[in-house]
Amino acid sequence: MQSDLPLLNQLKKLAQNPDIPFYAPGHKRGKGISKYLVNLLGKKVFKTDLPELPELDNLFAPESVIKEAQNLASQTFGADQTWFLVNGSTCGIIASILAICNPNDKIILPRNCHQSAISGLILSGVIPIFINPEYNSEYDIAYNITPEAVKIALETHPDAKAVFMVSPTYQGICGDIQAIADITHKHQIPLIVDEAHSPHFCFHQDLPPSGLSLGADLVIQSTHKILGAMTQASMLHLKGNRVDPSRISKALQLVQTTSPSYLLLASLDGAREQMATEGKKLMEKTLNIANYARKELKKNPNITILENNNLPKKGFQYLDLTRLTIFTHKLKMTGFELDDILREKYHITAELPMLNHLTFMITLGNKITDIESLIKAFREIKPLTNNNFQLLNLPEVKPSSLLKISPREAYFANTETLPIEQSIGKISAELICPYPPGIPLLIPGEMILQETIDYLQKVIKFGGIITGASDSSLKTIKIIQNLIYN
Repeated sequence: MQSDLPLLNQLKKLAQNPDIPFYAPGHKRGKGISKYLVNLLGKKVFKTDLPELPELDNLFAPESVIKEAQNLASQTFGADQTWFLVNGSTCGIIASILAICNPNDKIILPRNCHQSAISGLILSGVIPIFINPEYNSEYDIAYNITPEAVKIALETHPDAKAVFMVSPTYQGICGDIQAIADITHKHQIPLIVDEAHSPHFCFHQDLPPSGLSLGADLVIQSTHKILGAMTQASMLHLKGNRVDPSRISKALQLVQTTSPSYLLLASLDGAREQMATEGKKLMEKTLNIANYARKELKKNPNITILENNNLPKKGFQYLDLTRLTIFTHKLKMTGFELDDILREKYHITAELPMLNHLTFMITLGNKITDIESLIKAFREIKPLTNNNFQLLNLPEVKPSSLLKISPREAYFANTETLPIEQSIGKISAELICPYPPGIPLLIPGEMILQETIDYLQKVIKFGGIITGASDSSLKTIKIIQNLIYN
């Protein structure tokens, strides 16, 4: 019964039962918690902050309430098997790579993958075969990898063990998963899809189809990003027999905590029940307010909105209409500058500011009043009188030819720190990316190019944040010792 809440109800029951705790956590059901935390959160939440008591099952070897909750989730999301994740989609992506590939195996993946995929390469010792996603230079926005690019990569590297793709992107752009799955399966290997931003797709016909329905073997979804789970709470779904589920379970033991938060696990159970019983109604409401936002904002001559006109395009099969991406060139300001104005003056915070656009995430938690505030803000914001404004394009997404040694080899190599101007042509020892979205522009083992450094410095100059760099000002950078390529 999808109305059941096996894990959440068991946690509630134990929180209400009398118990003298001689076990972790040390606050003992809130009795020893800081008064400031109690003032902020109240006492009740700490009564449910419990460890793996016998009645609460074991995340790594589920036999009762966790197993029941995961089984209900697999039915809801169209999977054969589902694993709950408490370390975010990051651990699901890493575990998927670890489960399928051995050291020195090859995996085909897009160069605009999330940094968690690069972490998976470092931990596994797998060799990446990068392919470029399609890129719209007019608006500085990356699409997806194409079936044609995957076909060529597999013909060139027939020994690859898996294909990995990101769909949807942060902007809601979905690739042709079905065609890529067909190509991948002809080579008898699985397709992994980073679907962090799509756990809502299977609940309404006006949303893009889910990856599992299109032939993906493994999908990783951030339930917390889009649905009603708590931050970090995510799911990994398996369909078909191309991936051994026991290897997924073993891999997750390496990257998940042995002290999982039952607050996070129960929130996954609750989010699943909510969508299973009310999902279509909730998505109908969400789409209605998102479409209203599009309709009204399109009347504004000072902005341009990412649309799904004349789909499909190369690398752009569907668009999630609950994502609202606004290009900022008509306002003659960067996405970072616009984000600052919206936060400081209107108390509106976007999901993703970038140099040339701003993406807003509209979910089941948003109300029509939120949309009205957004529309009003954009009516009031006028273009800057800056005649020197220029659209700032990403440097070309880098193919495998710039990867000189494996990410794992580079990560553990001897390094030295150089002034940034002396690093060009040398090999990066760092994983550096603007965050969000957490898509690396430099990975360990990759040649450093002038245009990459120029772009990263522009991100810093215009108010963006760089992560992964040992020097956040990017005046210096770590490189691999004694490795130089021209």
